[in-house]
Amino acid sequence: MEVHVLEKHNQAGGRARKLKMGDFTFDMGPSWYWMPDVFENFFAKFNKSTEDYYELLRLDPSYRIYYDDKSHLDIPAGEEPLGDLLESIEPGAKKQLELFLTDAALKYKIGMGDMVYKPGLSIREFMSWDLLKDGLKMDLFSSFSKLVRKHFTHPKIIQLLEFPVLFLGAKPEDTPALYSLMNYADIALGTWYPKRGMYQIVEAMESLARSLGVHFHFNTGVKQILVKGKQTTGVLLEDNQEFKADIVLSSADYHHTEQKLLPESYRNYSGGYWEKRTMAPSSLLYYVGLNKKVPGLEHHNLFFDASFRKHAREIYDTKKWPQDPLFYLSVVSKSDPHSAPEGGENLFFLIPVAPGLTGDNSTLREGYFKKLVNRVQEQTGMDITPYIEEFKSYAVSDFINDYNAFKGNAYGLANTLKQTAILKPRMRNKKIDNLFYCGQLSVPGPGVPPSLISGEIAANLILKECEAYEGIVR
Repeated sequence: MEVHVLEKHNQAGGRARKLKMGDFTFDMGPSWYWMPDVFENFFAKFNKSTEDYYELLRLDPSYRIYYDDKSHLDIPAGEEPLGDLLESIEPGAKKQLELFLTDAALKYKIGMGDMVYKPGLSIREFMSWDLLKDGLKMDLFSSFSKLVRKHFTHPKIIQLLEFPVLFLGAKPEDTPALYSLMNYADIALGTWYPKRGMYQIVEAMESLARSLGVHFHFNTGVKQILVKGKQTTGVLLEDNQEFKADIVLSSADYHHTEQKLLPESYRNYSGGYWEKRTMAPSSLLYYVGLNKKVPGLEHHNLFFDASFRKHAREIYDTKKWPQDPLFYLSVVSKSDPHSAPEGGENLFFLIPVAPGLTGDNSTLREGYFKKLVNRVQEQTGMDITPYIEEFKSYAVSDFINDYNAFKGNAYGLANTLKQTAILKPRMRNKKIDNLFYCGQLSVPGPGVPPSLISGEIAANLILKECEAYEGIVR
């Protein structure tokens, strides 16, 4: 097909954009490179490899965790050294980790195999004996929290294993046990970093796409999907120019596409449907450039020096701004000298918060930043404030303004059992024959690898269902 990408911003990448401030370069969104096999599979479709575009560095330690007793754990790369570390915390934990990861590996193989590539349009997609047998092994009706506690009792180990699901959109006790596959991705497959930053992935994909004849149109916002009968004829741009197309695939926020770009009579879902959806968290972010190195930090740092359960309740139950939040701090300059000037440091802070919060203002952001600075000082002994050269905050209102994100969500639709596979928003419009959807609010869900897979599913769906359109598919 002849493909045109219409992008609101001045660069590709969407939420994975790049931010330049002075001599500092920040990845604006995703900062964890997990599931390297998904990226390799993508490039392999075009007889390419990630090595053709960027170099990967496996981080060791994978990340550091800080606790409220002023202690910290460096999480080593690989199952064997991690097992030794856990054994030193809880006798018998090494064997239990082996059992836990054996089960998680099976779930990863099943979940990231044929199952994750289903478009979720019909229950019939899963009506094979092999898939039914595999489904019984996925622990769909047991909670992730119970699974972890079946193997471990020490709170530090439990926190370590529960942290990957914090961003999936539900508390560990409300998340299906099948998501232990995230632990397998973390521990067995490793935490990686593309040298020169996560934006290398975007540049690689854009370069590949251009080599295949894809046309990119930046600074090109869409304000309406044009419909005639049961067909879309293209879109109306923000400058009121029509852009004609035989097929439209929207990877924008699904809610925005439906509620803002389509007439009501052509929508898959009502406003009431969306209000009942469980969204994954939003985020309060800070991009900070320092002219001095900070001791005692790794590339990835998790500050668990506050109550995990309390913060989770504030995100998912009470839905209010957290009082003493857990937070994540990325210091990519520990691995990447290109991200900051010599002698400087590149800091990216992230606090997960409930979607839809009001009161996002400069006073609130300043207050939270002071809290984070104080907690970093408590753990490292350094007050970073005097050394700040560049600073930018980003939160709920920015996600709405920049990405048209429903309720300012940062990650998409929560991965709860009631929002899995065929229960997610459909990838095809039910009333318009040639309108399709992909991205983090559709199949298979939030995260960089799932969003990448979502695009592939949608592309295959279009190719399969649109062969009847004469002249479109070559």
